[in-house]
Amino acid sequence: MKKLAKLILCFSLLFILLFFAVIFLKYLDFWISAARIIPLGNEIGEAAADLAWKALPITLYVSILLALSYSVRLKILAPLAMLCIFVVGSALSIGMAIGIFRADSLKFALKPAAPVEGRPGLILTQSDNAIILLKSSSDVLGPRVVSIPGLPLNYQERPLGPNNTIINLPALPFTGYSPWFVQSVDIDFRLSAGEMENRISQGIIPLGAYILSLVLLLVSLHFLLKFSKWPLANLFFGALAFRMILLLETFINTGEINSLLVSFLGNRLSPLLITPLAFSALGVLVIIYTLLSWMARALKPWPKGEDDD
Repeated sequence: MKKLAKLILCFSLLFILLFFAVIFLKYLDFWISAARIIPLGNEIGEAAADLAWKALPITLYVSILLALSYSVRLKILAPLAMLCIFVVGSALSIGMAIGIFRADSLKFALKPAAPVEGRPGLILTQSDNAIILLKSSSDVLGPRVVSIPGLPLNYQERPLGPNNTIINLPALPFTGYSPWFVQSVDIDFRLSAGEMENRISQGIIPLGAYILSLVLLLVSLHFLLKFSKWPLANLFFGALAFRMILLLETFINTGEINSLLVSFLGNRLSPLLITPLAFSALGVLVIIYTLLSWMARALKPWPKGEDDD
């Protein structure tokens, strides 16, 4: 019981601290992006609730993975550890989602970072194109020189596009591009956050069914965290499996696949229950496999009789 209480305490603290840490990092990323926008006077802001929604699925996946690894290190029985993490993880996730939804109704927003104002002669590049500003960037319709590879320099006294629309300036190149893998993971987490936000707008029951089934599937992968004798390798296997679940979540939640599954089931279920049903079925199958393998290792072989050769 002492180990179980330790697991609950550590998991709860990890979930809360990780949640606010991800929000803080998301805010820094937003601040950097906002600071790159010119000219001065462009108002770019993002609601705090939006940052919290983006942090929730990241916190859910990472905290459950670390909690499963920690339960293996504590040598807690797999059924007890899985049940404990399932209950605590579901309660924290649903509670955080409800809190974010209530905070969103208050329309509390983070103060946007002050954009940068460029002086005359500022050169902005995007891909291989370059724009040289001849006046301050605060002058939206100021003259500029555009350099496009293979073409002569183009002087634009008034940068207007078709139908007299203003051509926006590219962002300042303060940071490089993220690797494709990091971008794909970030996109999938954004889609997962959007799905949770959409479900809570439909009611608490659709959100609860979604989170409970997702946590059940994640917790069912407990056996991967004791796959080998090396904890770090097991953590890598678990992270890879969690990435596959995130891909599966994105795949099932697409409109085409969801509509296909609804038509396959003969419209017997609501589209909001398709993904929870798929997650629950997979989670139950994995748990049954885990229990059967655990029982097979726990049972001793039958002793040989006197007539057995």
